[in-house]
Formats: sequence, structure tokens, C-alpha cells
Amino acid sequence: MGVVAVLIALFSLIPLGYVVFMTVATGWDTAVALIFRSRVGELLLNTVLLMIVTVPLCVVLGVGGAWLVERTSLKGHKVWAVLLAAPLAIPAFVNSYAWVSAVPSLGGLWSGVLIATLSYFPLVYIPAAATLSRLDPAIEQSAASLGLGAWRAFFRVVLPQLRIAMTGGALLVSLHLLAEYGAFAMIRFDTFTTAIMVQYQSTFNGTAGNMLASVLVFFCLILLLVEVRGRGTARYARVGSGAQARALRLPLHVYQVPAQLALLALTALAFGLPLTFVLRWIFAGGPEIWAADEFAPALLQTLGYGLGGAAATVVVAFPMAYLAVRHPGWFSKALELSNYVTSSMPGIVVGLAFVTVSIRMAPDLYQTTAVLLAAYVLLFLPRALVNLRSGLAQAPKELDEAAQALGKPPLLAFLRVTLRLTAPAAAGGAALVFLGIVNELTATLLLSPNGTRTLATEFWSKSSEIDYAGAAPYALLMILISAPMTYLLFQQSKKAAGQ
Repeated sequence: MGVVAVLIALFSLIPLGYVVFMTVATGWDTAVALIFRSRVGELLLNTVLLMIVTVPLCVVLGVGGAWLVERTSLKGHKVWAVLLAAPLAIPAFVNSYAWVSAVPSLGGLWSGVLIATLSYFPLVYIPAAATLSRLDPAIEQSAASLGLGAWRAFFRVVLPQLRIAMTGGALLVSLHLLAEYGAFAMIRFDTFTTAIMVQYQSTFNGTAGNMLASVLVFFCLILLLVEVRGRGTARYARVGSGAQARALRLPLHVYQVPAQLALLALTALAFGLPLTFVLRWIFAGGPEIWAADEFAPALLQTLGYGLGGAAATVVVAFPMAYLAVRHPGWFSKALELSNYVTSSMPGIVVGLAFVTVSIRMAPDLYQTTAVLLAAYVLLFLPRALVNLRSGLAQAPKELDEAAQALGKPPLLAFLRVTLRLTAPAAAGGAALVFLGIVNELTATLLLSPNGTRTLATEFWSKSSEIDYAGAAPYALLMILISAPMTYLLFQQSKKAAGQ
């Protein structure tokens, strides 16, 4: 297991090694000239402003929505709990497509902030809601007994308990902002990812694109360090025995109607509007847009890549998850870290790495299914790894030992006990990987074999040609496939918070 895990970790460092190698190979003078130029300054300013505005908005909306749903007397809070997570089922580039359909003049920074905020605030809401649902109300009761009002108790007692959820959610939002291509390209807002794609598609200027990629990777690593520092070392677990008290919901009184209207407006803009315009374009296009010769291949190839990539990712993640649970220590943590660093990189950087490595070292593998699946594995490995760790933790090694004591060979005991108990967690991880592959765009555009037609690439091709009616069926199918996976993610997050 250790040897296999080391090989996987080394393989996962290919994108980081590619960026370092290309930066060194470019030469100091050329690298400085390409990085410290006005165009990079413009992209840097756009990216920083986008993150400075969008991330706090997502945190406010996510935490505010979670607090209303989990801690107040909000009417229909169970329905709102699901509706606030629903926008995550709509890919950001589909959201952008819908908003451009509604307001064709959209463009620039504030349009990017609007679309990104509506697309990514559930990344903060889901962990915040999960934390609040399991937060012991005794801490709020203690604050009230000491004379703190509801608002002061929230800011001084409840909000610090959400620190991990907020920093983790903010990191996810930031990484998505750095990686997003389709949503910003559609509204003509330039970021590092859109600039790299333009360099690659229009001029194939590998040197300039590689230097932009190096700046992007540097950004990602800084964000990881900031999140680790922001997480802090405070203890958030309950200490001692006893049952957790039932939470008392704060009465909203006159704020009930404004709260309902605010949540209605948020879900209408983030979920209702995109879905409405997708359906509107479908009705405008008529039955002919569902032509089987165009539509069926994209659906079948998406399902094939999704299922194949999900299965491969779970298999690859198992050795690392096994070491992390059965043999914890610095060695297993270092192997895990290598995967998280790689997965934090945008899909376009991973795609460029595999393009360069395959052309230079294995030309026969360039634009093959094997290379595309390998990129999917590296991009989505943590999704499977986290679930497998949880499943293995619930299948202690003592059960294996008991099976062997009853006469079962070690391998058979492992297959019939450990693997069987881990299967539900593996299935959950595979489902989340499948969701990521269905909505992945940039790596697929760079690495897919000639003739590949996935839902995401076909949607992008038709929407780029302003064939919005032709793109609508692909958008609807991605939403329909993503919706149950989003609900699964929401439910799993609450279960994990209760462990």
C-alpha cells in the first residue's frame, strides 16, 4: 500500500513539476519579462478585485442563509435548507449563459461578481448550515445568561464557531474563481484562466501561457497557506458527557416577511432565473434541437467519462485513504498533502501539464482517453479520498482480525469485511467525482480526443456560436444530472458534522 501510495503521490505532482520546470526552462530574463508586464498587471488586478468583492459576499450570504435556516423561526426552513443549496447544481458557465440571455449587455467586473456570487455562495452555505445544525445551543444559553442579547451572542459566540466552515468555504470559492473559464469568457471578463486559454487556442504561445500558469499556481498555494492560518488552533469539539440540548429557534417576529422575501429573491436569481432561461430556449428551439444524432453521443460520452473517471479515482484514492486511517503519521499526511496541492490547481493548468508531458515524453498518448481520465483523477482525487477515509474509519481493523481468527485468509477477510463496509462511502465519493467530471470544461477542451462530444463541451461550442437554443438541452441535462449529486453533498455534510 505504501509503495502504491508513493507512486500515486509522485504522479499527482506532475502539474506542479511541470510549472516549475517550464519556469526554469524559460530562463530568468524571459520569465521576468513575461510576468512583469502590463497585461499580467491587468489580469492580476481583475482577479484580486474579483476575489476581494466576491468572497466576502459569498460568506455573508452563506452564513446568513445558514443562520436563518438553522437558528431562527423561519417558516418553511426545511424547504429553504434545500433551495439554498440548489444553485450548486447549475454550473457557473450555464449560469452565465442564462444571465447573458436575460441581459445581453452584461460584461466586466461587476457582472463577474454577480454571476460568481450567485454560483458559489452555496459552497459557504452548506458547511455553515451543517455546523450550525450540530452546534450545541448551550453556548448560546450561557451567553444569554451572562447578559448578551441575540445579536451580540451571534457575533461573539456563534460566529467564532463557524470559523472552519467560513475559511474552508472561502477557500473553495477562491479556488473556483481562479479556475473558472466559461462563465467569465461568456461575459468578456479577463482573468488568468481566460487569458491562458486564449494564448493556447489562438497563438499556441506556450511560453507566455506557462508564465501565466505559474502566477496562477502561486496564487493557489498562497490561498492554501492563508486558509491553514485562518483555521487557527482553537478547539471546537464538545468536551464531556451528556446529551446535547435541543436548539431554541430565535423568533423573527416582524422580520419574518423580510427574511422570506430576501431568501426568495436570492434563490430566484441564483436558481430560478437560470433554469427559466434554459427552459425558455428549449421551447424556442422546438423539438428539432433534440436530434438524436447530435444529442445522444454527447450524453453517452459524458456518462462514459463520468463513470470511468469516478471508478478510476476511487481505486487510485483507496491506498492513500487506507494509510491515512490504518497507519496515521507524517508519512501519510505528506502523501495526502501532495494530492490537495494538485487538486487546488485550475483544470487548465493540469490540462496544460498533461499536454506538454504527453507530447514530449509519450506522443502516442496525446489526446487519448487515458490522458483525459488521468487528468480527471488528479483534479477530483480529494473528493473520493475524504469519503473513503470516513468509510474506512467506520470499519476498524479489529473486524479484519476477528475474521482472520475465524479462519479467513487475510485477503478474503479484507474483501469480505473492510471493503464491504467501505462500499457505501466509496459510492458517495464516486458520485461526487462523477458530478465534477460532468461539469468540467477546461481540461476536457484541452485533452479530449478528436471527436469527443461531452455535454459541457457541446454546450460551450454551441453557446460560443450564439446558438443559445441549441445549447439549452445540454445545459438542462447537466442540471438534471447535477441536482441529485448536490442533494447528496448537502446530506453528507450534515451527517459528517454530526460525527
